[in-house]
Amino acid sequence: MPELFNPIGEKVEKVAPAKVPNGTTDEDDEKVVEEIESLCMNCEENGTTRLLLTKIPYFREIIVMSFSCEKCGFSNNEIQPAGTFQLKGVHYELRLTAMPDFERQVIKSDTATVKFIELDVEVPPGKGQLSNVEGLLTTIIDDLAFGQEKRKEEAPEVYAKVEEIIAKGRRMLAGEAFPFRVYVDDPAGNSFIAPDPRDGVGKWEKREYLRTPEQNAALGLADTSATDDLDEQGNIIPDQVYQFPASCPGCLHPCTTNMKMVDIPHFRQVVIMNTSCDDCGYKSNDVKTGGEIPEKGRKVTLRVRNADDLARDILKSESCALECPELSLAVNPGTLGGRFTTVEGLLTQVRDDLHSQIFEADAEAGEVARQNDSLSADEKSRWNEFFNNLNAAVKGEKEFTIVLTDPLASSYVQSLADDPSQPDEQMIVEEYDRTDEEEEELGLKDMKTEGYEEDAKTTETSA
Repeated sequence: MPELFNPIGEKVEKVAPAKVPNGTTDEDDEKVVEEIESLCMNCEENGTTRLLLTKIPYFREIIVMSFSCEKCGFSNNEIQPAGTFQLKGVHYELRLTAMPDFERQVIKSDTATVKFIELDVEVPPGKGQLSNVEGLLTTIIDDLAFGQEKRKEEAPEVYAKVEEIIAKGRRMLAGEAFPFRVYVDDPAGNSFIAPDPRDGVGKWEKREYLRTPEQNAALGLADTSATDDLDEQGNIIPDQVYQFPASCPGCLHPCTTNMKMVDIPHFRQVVIMNTSCDDCGYKSNDVKTGGEIPEKGRKVTLRVRNADDLARDILKSESCALECPELSLAVNPGTLGGRFTTVEGLLTQVRDDLHSQIFEADAEAGEVARQNDSLSADEKSRWNEFFNNLNAAVKGEKEFTIVLTDPLASSYVQSLADDPSQPDEQMIVEEYDRTDEEEEELGLKDMKTEGYEEDAKTTETSA
């Protein structure tokens, strides 16, 4: 009896080499599609499962699986990641503003949640999909439409509400409801929404996060609920490095987190966190800013002209958006986390992180060693031009402007003026009133700083 239930990864590893035209075996080429006889869950006869290992542009390898049964006609398609769980969970969000945005490729793994925010419809974890935004929304509308006749008879109120959602979804598909947003949230880190080099601030966002103990448990990983907090009764002394035990978010083995409070001159105190794991090589760096929330946000604009400007200290907080118009570079809040480095170091990290998603090559190389074959010629040309400009800026060969927009005023650029507390001639520092959207995203509209003691007493009395 054939081994029908071996892990998918083992099946792919056993794919036989392909035959080349002269009848010999080419060890470098692999059979494109692997066919496996497998049980049909509909009629319980034998059908055929086809497996294809492929590379997704800007992403990684996945396995596309297709099952069909000639006996009853049942078919099924899904995708699975070819690797394992990633070190962190991932959250992608895309703001659709025009019809071409529907063509953005989407990978939804079986652990991911998809939500069209304005439609207020969420697709829970389930079957993995390789699709685009249009395909996802069409599937949701079709699933909601199925069974509407039955709802109309049995639950008219539910029917009416679902009908409103279907109508709104169809207006979205027709391009009559722009703008609207879709996100994919995957604690396993194996999902994806494709970026575009022309995306500006607020268009496309990727944010990585550490999984909670509950998410690790749902993924079948070990318990990470052991505390890794510093003794709350101890006082933190500036410039002193503290070490305390933690659990690696990648392999869950014990590791060490280093913490140091640094006083940035003419700014404020920040806490620098570093975690490294000797077992799997995982490393992370983050900066946390503290203090009270200011009344206004702050926008800092710096004109970078030479090597001295590239060497300036810069603090980009988690809430800060970064933009370089001359480089067509836009980084949304939360994408890089908090970073305290130099202008050169920040650009280098942005370049390397993005380059690893697009090309399988050294970001500093003059030519790309290996590219994803599925990238179109136009896409390759746009990305190559983007990275060439970014490399020139990092090397000091191109002048550019860097703009930090922080609604919490927690970001900083070093001034080279005689009075370092004041901006120099190449800097512009502006305060601005936060928008309602920024207040909402930061949770400030729900924050109450006065009278909460009375509310707490009232709640206790009611209980």
